[in-house]
Amino acid sequence: MALEMLVGLNVSDDEKYQQYREHMSPILIEYGGDFGYDFRVSEVLRNQTDVPINRVFTIHFPSQDVMDDFFNNEQYLAIKAEYYETSVGHTSILATYETQDT
Repeated sequence: MALEMLVGLNVSDDEKYQQYREHMSPILIEYGGDFGYDFRVSEVLRNQTDVPINRVFTIHFPSQDVMDDFFNNEQYLAIKAEYYETSVGHTSILATYETQDT
């Protein structure tokens, strides 16, 4: 079964976060993953953390194993360290669920 995550972020540097997306997307596609929905959020009415969320998206993979391999890929980890870790203040995994297709 395919796997999808619903993710909320507190993006502190939009430009650098966009660079992260541009650099990591080819690797994501190589692994058969992709983004589904992607929103900039202007108002959060309810939040289960004390950290604001200003970006919400879905990301999907063909399987749990493929997702794990992607997030452990050395090239991805280098991109994450350079762009993501300096542009995102907080990450909230809102849900992870199986789907029929990616």
